[in-house]
Amino acid sequence: MLDIGPMKLVLLVVLAVLIFGPDKLPQMIQNVSRTLRKIRQFSDNAKQDIRSELGPEFKDFEFEDLNPKTFVRKHVLEKDEYGLKEIRNGFDLRSDVAEVTDAVNGRETHEATVPATGGPDLLKKPQRVQPGERPPFDADAT
Repeated sequence: MLDIGPMKLVLLVVLAVLIFGPDKLPQMIQNVSRTLRKIRQFSDNAKQDIRSELGPEFKDFEFEDLNPKTFVRKHVLEKDEYGLKEIRNGFDLRSDVAEVTDAVNGRETHEATVPATGGPDLLKKPQRVQPGERPPFDADAT
């Protein structure tokens, strides 16, 4: 949110000196810091009031848990009651993509080229036929 680089910061300081003057600038900084401190204190007091009103069963309640990403990470992914880590680890997308890429490029993969179904590997490029040699007969293709 505050994407302020060094040049922008220097520009803001110069503008503050020009607008408020060097005499009033320290007083303005004190007023702004006092206001920020009051806002922070008000927020902390409101959080304490909410925690005290919720009761002892919510003593470990954190307001950051209201963020949906944090809630999912804390309650679903860390507990893993449903075996999500096992499911997530079962999908090895990189190796699957590497196998398909190797098959398309005609390179041998580290695993067997015949799939578990026992049929021919359709992604594997056929071997090149030498000049004068007949290509192999494929009954399914004719």
